[in-house]
Amino acid sequence: MTEKDFWKFLKGLLEKGRVNQLSGTMDSDEPQLKEVGRFIGGHAFLPKDYDKITRGKIIGIGELLLSRGAAIPTKEVILIILAHHPSRYALKILQEYNQQPDKKLEIFSQIALDECRMWNG
Repeated sequence: MTEKDFWKFLKGLLEKGRVNQLSGTMDSDEPQLKEVGRFIGGHAFLPKDYDKITRGKIIGIGELLLSRGAAIPTKEVILIILAHHPSRYALKILQEYNQQPDKKLEIFSQIALDECRMWNG
């Protein structure tokens, strides 16, 4: 899956609705708290039927995440989706990515992995 394909796929999902959310902001100099805030804000990209995304699509967006060629904002949205998907495929992809995450996404990707573990507990 290319980045263009991913955003087209996501747009189609978001047209069907988004997950209801309430979020706020945090004012902190602590890097971990800032990343938690960014992660929570990223839920705005979580489609309503995220749990119904097929295994094939999850694997495709996982390949995009692991490819190292995608832009950081794209990877952030992929991490949000994978973090919530109740499947061993999403969990495996996040575990693999967290072995060598992009430097700018080290904390963000760890939060995603922790959340995915919760959903797949």
